[in-house]
Amino acid sequence: MAFLVSIFKPLVYISLPVILLQSIAATSKTGKYYARQTLYVGTMVTVAACSIVFAAGLTIVGRKFDVNYVVAKTFYLLARNVLDLRVEVEGQEHLDNARPGVLMANHQSMLDILVVGRLMPKQTSIMSKKSLQYTPLGPFMTMSGAIFIDRGNNVRAIESLNAAGDLMRTRRVSLWMFPEGTRTSSEVPSMRPLKKGGFHLAIQSQLPIIPIVTENYWRLYHRGVFDSGVIKVRVLPPVPTAGLTTADIPDLITRVRDQMLDTLREISVVPSSQSSRALQPEHKEKEEEGDEKEYGKSSEAGTTAKSELTFVDAGESSVSLVSSASVLTRSSGENGGETEEDEGMILVGRPT
Repeated sequence: MAFLVSIFKPLVYISLPVILLQSIAATSKTGKYYARQTLYVGTMVTVAACSIVFAAGLTIVGRKFDVNYVVAKTFYLLARNVLDLRVEVEGQEHLDNARPGVLMANHQSMLDILVVGRLMPKQTSIMSKKSLQYTPLGPFMTMSGAIFIDRGNNVRAIESLNAAGDLMRTRRVSLWMFPEGTRTSSEVPSMRPLKKGGFHLAIQSQLPIIPIVTENYWRLYHRGVFDSGVIKVRVLPPVPTAGLTTADIPDLITRVRDQMLDTLREISVVPSSQSSRALQPEHKEKEEEGDEKEYGKSSEAGTTAKSELTFVDAGESSVSLVSSASVLTRSSGENGGETEEDEGMILVGRPT
């Protein structure tokens, strides 16, 4: 009896905050938003605390590149049950059969971590800015096979990216990234222009690009709103890069973005008010031109996107992946402008 008490007593204590927050969530819309935010972040913190144990254990048994897979799946299973949020995937076969490849997904908010947790394949690692190696996250990232990038040194950063490309080719490693470089959250489904970094890697590695489109979940999550429900994700057929060169990058970017944007509009729930007008085909061109003007200026000015995580998934053999924190900063003058392209490797959620 004492043994059972020792097991269930901690579970009771852990469940009390959840019950309390759920009670608060029932009081008002605002209370629900902040209570569910707390539950979501609390789940991330809990899983992050356990990740050190996962990393140490899997490293000992020679499976350190499965660390991110285990952590992501654990987070998804917990968050799904705590928040009653599910991710439904269409086209899973494209993800399973086309690897290795460069996995490109649209980026809306921190809720995308849930999508990553649902879809992330086994044998993954992270690429991140070098400064994180000396933070509390450093030991976990090192044990999970992370690749660190020195953002303050363009030469070393480019060498790290080249190493990532070699890794993709030789060890059949895939890369998961959010090529927009930062989040795009609005009532009407939209996407920012895509950065060049992932396309350079895909062509360098001669591996296909696998677009992953998450529906616009504005109805479920935006400031002041955090509801339960289902998030739809569609994995598109791979876009081959065999035989392409860097000269083909502009056309490749346009093709991939058009496919993703069309799919985003197709699978998203139509917003109640302006959607029918904004989503009509004849308005597509104007909207995209507006996007280019609005976001292109900041790109030309050399602004650096926020630091985030990037996931890389290894095919069937070994692994290593990427977590980027705004990997390269565009340098002015002599260093040229090509380094801005690697902002496209930015991903979900800045570690704290």
